[in-house]
Amino acid sequence: MGKETYYISVGSREISRSKTSSPFELEIEANETEIRQLRELFDEMYAADWMGFFRAHVPYVQYHYDKENDMIDEGLYKVYKKLYELGKPETKRHIETMGVIDDPNYSM
Repeated sequence: MGKETYYISVGSREISRSKTSSPFELEIEANETEIRQLRELFDEMYAADWMGFFRAHVPYVQYHYDKENDMIDEGLYKVYKKLYELGKPETKRHIETMGVIDDPNYSM
């Protein structure tokens, strides 16, 4: 399996082969298996978003006691770690400046 270039938008959870079809933040090189793994991480985040939406209607639970928000935070960490692993040099530099994969709260 050869690697191809993909363009990623984390906010909208988009993975595209076209550089011009939609806005993107990061550029990676990945094979089909790696893209499937990234898609699964995005899907997990989507599910956590929905759980958080429903939990948001319970006003007495504060953010720092909210396991759904923890799941979203953990999902973002996993996504950025995968993107760093697959990223082109510019993508890796950008993620390094964010400091997200060096967060001591997460160690996967």
